[in-house]
Amino acid sequence: MIKVALFGMGYWGRNLFRVISNNPGLQLAAVVDPAPGLQEKLAASHPSVKVYPDAAPVMADSDIDAVVIATPVASHYDLARAALDAGKHVMVEKPMCSSSDEAADLVSRAAARGLTLMVDHTFLFHPAVMKLAELVHTEALGRISYFDSQRVNLGLFQPDVNVLWDLAPHDLSIIDYLFKHEPVEIEASGYCHVNPTSPDIAYLTFHYPGSMVAHLNLSWMSPVKVRRIAVGGSAQMAVWDDLNREEPLKVYDSGITFQSEQERHMILPSYRIGSVHSPRLAGSEPLVDVLEHFRRVMLGQERCKTDGHLGLRVVRTLEQAQAKLDFSLLRVRNGLAAQQASVIAAE
Repeated sequence: MIKVALFGMGYWGRNLFRVISNNPGLQLAAVVDPAPGLQEKLAASHPSVKVYPDAAPVMADSDIDAVVIATPVASHYDLARAALDAGKHVMVEKPMCSSSDEAADLVSRAAARGLTLMVDHTFLFHPAVMKLAELVHTEALGRISYFDSQRVNLGLFQPDVNVLWDLAPHDLSIIDYLFKHEPVEIEASGYCHVNPTSPDIAYLTFHYPGSMVAHLNLSWMSPVKVRRIAVGGSAQMAVWDDLNREEPLKVYDSGITFQSEQERHMILPSYRIGSVHSPRLAGSEPLVDVLEHFRRVMLGQERCKTDGHLGLRVVRTLEQAQAKLDFSLLRVRNGLAAQQASVIAAE
């Protein structure tokens, strides 16, 4: 039995609380959250779970083997570092840290102590993503030309991160899992409608080795919720609609035949339009599999699928994308300011 402490009882923390409590190989020993009345609230349903307003008692408790961190991103590094230094395994929510320097330090500390450092990139345990990986890795889709993602909704506005850091980690972890590459070039644009310093819409293009391009449309300003990923290959194309409960993944037996550079000037590309099928996807709730995987990794039974190295790569790409986004936003602000000044001068 592995004793676990959970940091954070917000929206996602409550899901983690439920799943940890229902895993027969994990014992939820403590919850850390300063929310008033939490201890009284849990006393009736979970009397054995200790509730603390801060991390110190958990770090000092040698009986606690692991911590799961579901707090604001800015606190991830300090909590994970303290837990690793105290000899505890760590699972932390995405993104792993606020900077790649912090992420690299956690990876180093975990390796030096022989401890598990895992990031909760839950979508990598989703049946649709695992099927997509199978299609890509077996080359059933052929030569991949693009990855296109639309991840939009009306909110939820996050107080501690912008739309890039909130939503892009999902897609970046999936791209890493499917293609095993970091981008060679990034383009980014966006806008700040609500908070003048925090983008709530972002459009990103990532260029990868092998002529593969990925485009992400991220928004907290859409009137409808869309969670859709398309992966296009020369042999087949796949579309995953996470909101379609009946047929979430569809594979299109359609594609484009690539010609040599000389042939491109002479004839049009060859298109093939075929049938569509929806593979049967079986599996349990992804978060249940995440926590079970964490348990097995701690016991040395499985190799970590979403380790600190993945977390570091995602954070490093987020940093690079943020720099491009900042530059784009600055150019837009300067352009608007110049336009306004020109109008005033004309008047």
